[in-house]
Amino acid sequence: MKLHQKKCVPCEGYEKPLEPLRVADYLAQVDAWQTDNKKIWKEFKFSDFKETMSFVNKVADLAEKEGHHPDMQVHYSRVKIELWTHAISGLSENDFILASKIDKLQ
Repeated sequence: MKLHQKKCVPCEGYEKPLEPLRVADYLAQVDAWQTDNKKIWKEFKFSDFKETMSFVNKVADLAEKEGHHPDMQVHYSRVKIELWTHAISGLSENDFILASKIDKLQ
């Protein structure tokens, strides 16, 4: 099953963050996200503020549906999105599921 077809599952905080090899496997399944093996991030560029905010609102709606919320830095024509699983202070499959779904919003 592809990542964008999966659903984020609640993290109870007892699981361990993904190991670097697993992070690399998941990273290969998303488009142009970067990592330090603790977080993933990507910058999205738009033509103007209205388009930027439309995207931000779509991400917010998606995050609510998935129950997994990114950090977003919003600028006039760009958005930087960072994902990690706060409960485990690292990366989980949920981060890559949400990243894959965010990529589909464009």
